[in-house]
Amino acid sequence: MTTIEGSVALVTGGSRGIGRALVAALYERGAKKVYATARDPKTVPHPDAVPLALEVSDPASVAAAAEQAQDVTLLINNAGRSVKANFLDSPVEDVRREFETNFYGPLLVTRAFVPVIERNGGGHILNVHSVLSWLGLAGSYSASKAALWSQTNSLRLDLKPRGIEVTGLHVGYVDTDMTAEVDAPKSTPESVAAQALDGIEADAFEVLADDLSRQVKAGLAADLAVLYPQLAA
Repeated sequence: MTTIEGSVALVTGGSRGIGRALVAALYERGAKKVYATARDPKTVPHPDAVPLALEVSDPASVAAAAEQAQDVTLLINNAGRSVKANFLDSPVEDVRREFETNFYGPLLVTRAFVPVIERNGGGHILNVHSVLSWLGLAGSYSASKAALWSQTNSLRLDLKPRGIEVTGLHVGYVDTDMTAEVDAPKSTPESVAAQALDGIEADAFEVLADDLSRQVKAGLAADLAVLYPQLAA
């Protein structure tokens, strides 16, 4: 079982939204140190967090962060972007930008920190997915999160023999800047963070943080027309 109390965590995208809530929740559960990353570390609000500059899609930035945070035992890949490029009409470069942050970013960070976590006796990685990992309703965003889900599933198999557990967090609408224009029921970042840390401490393979995520996951075995009613029209 993973123990958060006394751990040293690193949260990418730790200055706002779910990342900000995760940093606070980690300290509330007794984490010894929490590195909170952001493109501009001065935007990290938690007074006890260790601000760390990081651009997850830049290999040099990732390597520099790993060099500075050699005591990490818990990695949370939370940073992401929402471009939602349309596959037919948007510039292909927009699709690439989404994948650079949402798929290659977590991959680069994970590859950099796995040796660190191993040297520190093992630990845990949490990847933040989305209910849109399972629904192709947001173009490049859905595709990048689906790819991250597959990456997480592969890494779980690769890392378990190396003493590192892997949890995937799936969320629907969360009350953050990213969903400011969405008129639908939303979870609070604090609720999502609490469930995520519960999952880490239980060594859960996946955390489904809201009813929408649970409903969609349960529907994956159904006919595609169940998930996409427009196909039945």
